[in-house]
Formats: sequence, C-alpha cells, structure tokens
Amino acid sequence: MTSYLIRNAQILGGAPQDLHIADGVFKAIGTGLAVEADIEIDATGLVALPGLVDLHTHLREPGREDAETVLTGTRAAAMGGFTAVHAMANTTPVADTAGVVEQVWRLGQEAGYCDVQPVGAVTVGLEGKQLAELGAMHESAAGVRVFSDDGKCVDDAVLMRRALEYVKAFDGVVAQHAQEPRLTEGAQMNEGQVSGELGLGGWPAVAEESIIARDVLLAAHVGSRLHVCHLSTAGSVEIVRWAKSKGWDVTAEVTPHHLLLTDELVRTYDPVYKVNPPLRTAEDVQALRKALADGTIDAVATDHAPHPAEDKDCEWAVAAMGMVGLETALSVVQQTMVDTGLLNWEGVADRMSHRPARIGRLTGQGRPISVGEPANLVLFDPAYRGAVNPESFATRSRNTPYKGLDLPGRVHATFLRGRATVLAGELAEQGGLA
Repeated sequence: MTSYLIRNAQILGGAPQDLHIADGVFKAIGTGLAVEADIEIDATGLVALPGLVDLHTHLREPGREDAETVLTGTRAAAMGGFTAVHAMANTTPVADTAGVVEQVWRLGQEAGYCDVQPVGAVTVGLEGKQLAELGAMHESAAGVRVFSDDGKCVDDAVLMRRALEYVKAFDGVVAQHAQEPRLTEGAQMNEGQVSGELGLGGWPAVAEESIIARDVLLAAHVGSRLHVCHLSTAGSVEIVRWAKSKGWDVTAEVTPHHLLLTDELVRTYDPVYKVNPPLRTAEDVQALRKALADGTIDAVATDHAPHPAEDKDCEWAVAAMGMVGLETALSVVQQTMVDTGLLNWEGVADRMSHRPARIGRLTGQGRPISVGEPANLVLFDPAYRGAVNPESFATRSRNTPYKGLDLPGRVHATFLRGRATVLAGELAEQGGLA
C-alpha cells in the first residue's frame, strides 16, 4: 500500500501534528516526524477528522440507477469526507431479503470508495403488513444491524413492537421514519403560517411527534434499541430528551438541511425544497441546533436522496421529495454548528463519526485518530469559501438546495483504511475492497 506522511494537520482542530499512515493504520503521530513515506502532504490549515459515517444514504441501486448507483453514490460520499454509509432499503426490489442486501454490500466492495452497510427493510416490500427476513439479513454476508422502512412509517404499533423484539436478539436497531400517515395525507410542506398562505397541504409537527412518543414507549417496554430518522421539530426534540432522561436506549439524527433551511423557502415553489420530513420553521431549526449541540440529537445524517432532473424539474405538487447531501454535509455543519460556536471540531467528530458508527455497530469505523487505529481520515479546509456548483458533484443527481449558495469549507483528502479515495480535492482511482 502507498504510505503517506501528512504534515501539520490540526487533529480535531487542535495544534498541528504530523500523521504517518502505512499498512492501513496510523503508524505514528507527533510533531516533526522523521519517517519515510511514498507521498507527503502539506496539511497546514487543514482540520483532521475521523472518516465520517452516514446513517442515512439513498444509493438507489438496484432499480433506480438513473438517479444514483452504488459507485456514484460512494464517490459522492468520499468527496464529502465519508468512509462509511448506510444504504437505505427503498430500492427496487426492496432490500427485504438476504439476497438484496448482499448485492448492495458487494457492489460497495467492488466500488471501493467507502464501506457500504445495507439497511434492511422492517416489513416486506415496505408495505407495513408483515415483518421482513430480519434474521436472515443479519446472518447474511452484509451483517445487517439497522432496519428501516424509511420513506414510509411502520405505523402499525403491533408490527413495530414485534420488530423491536426481533432485533433485540442480535443487538439490532429499528430506525423509524416517524410519520403518522393519516395526519399527512396530501401533505406538501410543513403545516403552519406559510402553508396557509400558499394554500398547500400541511404536514403537521404532531404527525412526527406522535409516532416518536409511541415508539420510545414501545422501545422501553421491550428493552430494545430505537433510532429516530431525520428528526425535524422542536417537539420531537423534547420527546427524545425525555426518553433519554429515563435511560431508554433511544437515539436520533438530524439532517444538514433541517439545520439550515426553513419552510419560508417554499414560497419560491421551487421543488428542490420539497423534502420529507418537510423544511420546518426557524424556531424548529434553532431547537435542532441546540439539541445537536447538547447531545440530545446523536448524529448528523444526510438523508442523501438523489432524483433525476425530470422528477424535480416539474410542478411542486407532483415533484419527488428529497435532496442530495453527501458532498455538502460537512460544510453545512461548519456553517450552522462550528461557525456559530455551538460545536467544536471534536463535537463534529462525535456527531458525524463516533456516534453514527456506534449506533450502526460498525466496529472498524468511527475510531479515534490514534496510533494503531484504522486510518479512516478526512482532511478538511475550513477557511475555504465558495459557491456550491452541482455540476461538479460526483453524485449522478443535481437536486441540491444549495446551488449558488456560499458555504464554508471543503474536503481536501479522504482516506479509507489508509487508501486515498480523495486527494487534493479530486477523486482517486479505486479498485475493490474485497
């Protein structure tokens, strides 16, 4: 393997140090290291973070390769500083069997840009009627530990209870898309003042909060692990905070776009802002930032949701929901959390690497930048500022809400177990991981 000597990197934003990477691990860390390496990198001014882990990525393959493939999605992940992503189950066919999750896992191995951990469906076909092959997916080569019907809510309380009971046997977790379907029929955006003025069907906060309240109680009753996907309201924060105060095994994630954008943007009628759960109010945004800062919200997860142009370049009412997010996530977190003083870089590493890896039980990811640890690393330039240009993205889709927006920071390099996936801001050539 190629060895690297990285000079003057600021580990977690601290004092500059050198890092020697060889044989897939951190061989030495210190100042003025006198070691030989194949490639030397000047990292002056760059922050070194452990490789990021995304709990919520839509890679679309199999079935919607026109929007994304495992290869293009993992290239986008590497460009965003991610060394592992959890691939959601709403593919075609649905990832509800051992065969499909193994297919996605092997495609990730072949691509070589980051670890791809498939998420298994909770119910067959995401239809909410019967449990999928949870045990078989866990026992497969993919070793599935996270299960979600994301895109749809497991709204049947009995099925949700059974799923929580089942995954407890192998320390799995059910990741719930909290959306009461009867309260969101015909919903187009957040229910509130803006939806009233625009005459668009409202998606009320209580539709999210009622499911979370039910599910934390179920998780406590069963003694199992619950993870709340893309939490988006101030009320949801309070429910999760209460559940954690009880000592229940509940975790939650927030997306970058819910940390920055509000429902006021829907006044443009630009479908790029159409997402599920919807953009909420400025008050919700502030509550989410505070909850991420104090640890009530455990992780930032992108909910990277690529769509082909025709699914977004249309009328608001018929447009698909979702935004791409892998390549801009760290920049948005810098703007909303670091530059505002709510989190330091150590906190970012915790919320975007350590905790997501722990929730997903990825033992080789989310590790500290220490001698002997796997060299999963991102070098990030926080001083950079530039307009977002979706045409430069590695993802196959361009549905970003940040087009033309000035965002801080960019990824300079990403390393996956000592192999460079990104160098000098450009994708490196990769073989497989197998």
